[in-house]
Amino acid sequence: MDLLALADFNLVALHGGVGRAARATGRPKATLSRRIAEMESSLQLRLFERGSGTLKLTQEGMALYERTRSLLTELDETVNSIASGATRPSGLLRISAPLLFCQLAMGKLAANFAAKYPDVQLEVTTEDRPVDMVDEGYDLVIRVNPDTDENLYGRVFLRDRLVVVANPDIIRLSANQPVPAVVRGAGQQVSTWDLITAGGKECLTVNPILHLSSMIMVRDAVRAGAGAGRLPVSLVSQDLDAGRLVCWSEAEGSEIALWALYPSRRLLNARVSAFMDFLKEEFPSGEPEELAAFVGA
Repeated sequence: MDLLALADFNLVALHGGVGRAARATGRPKATLSRRIAEMESSLQLRLFERGSGTLKLTQEGMALYERTRSLLTELDETVNSIASGATRPSGLLRISAPLLFCQLAMGKLAANFAAKYPDVQLEVTTEDRPVDMVDEGYDLVIRVNPDTDENLYGRVFLRDRLVVVANPDIIRLSANQPVPAVVRGAGQQVSTWDLITAGGKECLTVNPILHLSSMIMVRDAVRAGAGAGRLPVSLVSQDLDAGRLVCWSEAEGSEIALWALYPSRRLLNARVSAFMDFLKEEFPSGEPEELAAFVGA
């Protein structure tokens, strides 16, 4: 597709008509009209509904406009940045991140990033659900153990693992005797936990007495002595050091990887690149103890 024609289409869509776009930009009205006609002919789609002196996007035209306006904006920013020699990121950066990571670290991360890049307007939304980055307008998402997606590109910036912990007053009985447990999620039918011990693998029988929807609630209930819990090292590291909790074992298959992802089909703008580099600076090793130290500090 002709990039100039696509840019003219976006101008007309933005201003709501050929005449308005021509007056706002100084582009010839005839040129804009011709570009739109050529695009519709090439795509064999009607992009605008013509009225008395006004244009309204069709459903297909709206879909094309929503999916291309950010691309053209980023392309324009890139060209302007290269032409001016500017290297400092600026503009809006929209990020989606999971609840626990936001509760633990994102507030401090956002403040540090804003101090380093004052020209970037950072907007962070807490989302545990999968999001459509393009349709919902996110520049970057942080996800835990995400499924493979050929449309996304990124890297792991933090790793964590689950450990089974309990209040020191909770007595660990033999593997066959159930211990009270606090589990995350409503209505989960959990009866055993697979553990990794010095002697090999072990199966611990548990009796879930509390079902809670967030890891922080699970930790607080475990702290209070309600039962044992499976929790990330980064969330309980300080409690273990202080003796408020004791570690029984590492949970089998508990590896957690936090990914920073962005759409590979979009240009990697300076804001996203700066945030990716910033995460590497804040968590150079990417180990769970590093996140725990960041949160504790």
